[in-house]
Amino acid sequence: MSDLKMKEAALIYLDRSGGLQKFIDHCKYYNDSKQSYAVYRFNILINPSDVVELDAELGNHILHHPLKAAQVFQSVCFIAVKTLSLIGQLQTETQINIVLKLTHLPPLPSYSLNFCEFPLDYTSQRFYMIQGIVIAMTTVTKYTQGARFLCSDEACPLSKGFQYIRVHVPGATESATIRNDFVCNLCSSSLQEDRKFRVLGDKQIVEIITAKALHAFQGYSNNQPFRFQSLTIFLRVPSGISDNFRCLLSLTSSSCWKFTAILANIFASHIIPPGTYNFLKLCLLMSLVQTRDCNKELEDCLDILIITSDTLLVDRLLNYSVNLVPRGIRHPVSTEIFPTLSRNNYGTGAVSIQAGSALLAKGGICFIGDLASYKKDKLEQLQSVMESRSITVYIPGKKFGDDVDQQTTFPIQCSFWSFVDMDSSSRKNIQKTNTLIGQMDCSLIPANLVEAFGLLINCNESSPCHSFLPTVQHTLKKAIDPEGLLYLASKQFTTEDFEKLLAFAKNLNVEFSLEAERMIHGYYLASRRIRTDSICGSKLSASALKYLVSLSEAHARLNLRTKVLKEDVVIAALLFETSLTLKYGTTVFCVAPNAVFPFELYNEEYLEQRDIYLTHCQQQLLQFIATYGPGTAIFTNDE
Repeated sequence: MSDLKMKEAALIYLDRSGGLQKFIDHCKYYNDSKQSYAVYRFNILINPSDVVELDAELGNHILHHPLKAAQVFQSVCFIAVKTLSLIGQLQTETQINIVLKLTHLPPLPSYSLNFCEFPLDYTSQRFYMIQGIVIAMTTVTKYTQGARFLCSDEACPLSKGFQYIRVHVPGATESATIRNDFVCNLCSSSLQEDRKFRVLGDKQIVEIITAKALHAFQGYSNNQPFRFQSLTIFLRVPSGISDNFRCLLSLTSSSCWKFTAILANIFASHIIPPGTYNFLKLCLLMSLVQTRDCNKELEDCLDILIITSDTLLVDRLLNYSVNLVPRGIRHPVSTEIFPTLSRNNYGTGAVSIQAGSALLAKGGICFIGDLASYKKDKLEQLQSVMESRSITVYIPGKKFGDDVDQQTTFPIQCSFWSFVDMDSSSRKNIQKTNTLIGQMDCSLIPANLVEAFGLLINCNESSPCHSFLPTVQHTLKKAIDPEGLLYLASKQFTTEDFEKLLAFAKNLNVEFSLEAERMIHGYYLASRRIRTDSICGSKLSASALKYLVSLSEAHARLNLRTKVLKEDVVIAALLFETSLTLKYGTTVFCVAPNAVFPFELYNEEYLEQRDIYLTHCQQQLLQFIATYGPGTAIFTNDE
């Protein structure tokens, strides 16, 4: 009766917390998948405080006997699957692998593992909080999350089905899941693994020490002998992305381009239908992964300026995107972008420096809206800041009761997003008629400011990336059901999933492969050569190389890779060349306006066609470098 009561409480908690709906959605993903699974893994978010209030016994199990608590949720989830017919392939309860993810632990000493206490409680199998300093870590390797075994005797009834399922549990060794000495309980024949059903996950081993150990290196040892012991921790599935994205990454692992193409296609499906403005959405995702939680390097910034006549959808898309990172700031029009001075109101005589949106967005994105709404002096200030990546605040002494003038310089460590309303510009200015092929008229905005933005994107209703009919249908459906999820992609890949993906991807440390580094320098030198004239000189500044590097890194990060490959440079070159064409017109390295997304991504066949197309673009890029960038050696795969 006690177990039955806990199962009932578990079901009630799942229903109240929204976990049941997430579980059902995840089941639909498994059921629709063509892949065969021996083990179905589900992460269940648990708030211990809420569970304890609902049922003290279940809460006690979660905190002190989590493996037993997982079995309770496993049973509940299995009954739900069978009752609602959620996964047709599921046969046994042991095929469900429940992982309890706690939001927090009680702030009590007994829930914190202290490295300085001896002996440590090695026998307890419950949750602890551990804080320390990482002194060593391994690379990420694979481990077996689950496997299916079959009796080797074909006459045995257990030579089929899913009666023998091995699932890795916390604290177990690798051999506890996969061994070759398991025997059948029915006929004692040896068991053999059905390898096509093996489920793999990522693991990483880290060694940590207590922060107090640092005192030994700060001269506080008083010449006494000392030693400190590190604690080894196994991190299972350290990728930090959702199971749906992890599965998608696995399915697209044969290509360097498919994963990011699908990400861009389904991104922000709450705002615009899938397949709309894929070029823009890919650039936004790449800019987002160039934000960092640690001290942001100035070279990481990816500034984006959008030329559009579809300001409503573009504004909504940018506003949605900027909220996916912690330091995403939507600049209010009534305030200042950069620091300003004011008198201190507390009678201290000091000058108050107001931060402004750009400083508040440190390490993130500052979305400043429509550039056409800013006056000339503000645009000039923005241009100066974007070129120098710093702002100097002058404090006149006489004005603020001091004899000496002062100045303070602040680094600007954020990326800027903005757009220009083409309809507005056409009303205010006469359009130029002598633009070059492929060049856009941006006469409303100073040319030097346009140049300061790393990427210039044409995004309007007549562009190849805009699907008119799906957008109309999307708008009508949203008017009828504002909170409804209109597409399967919205259910499978939620906003929370994208937040997790970006949070993980942006903190990956990436490095360039040799051929990628040479390709990017070759393209830069060749582009400078063909865009140089005797009057104006080169139209490509040194910052162009910075943006090419940042774009290549961003595409690698978005692919969750730690090495920049030549395929990343291809995407970076196509994006950058498209931007250059809009600014200065086309050249011998001619790219289409929809170069990165030449096809609408209906299914896998179109992804294959896109890969073939991008491979052809890669060959064109190599030929362009070889022709116009002499002195840059580009090796083939064999070399």
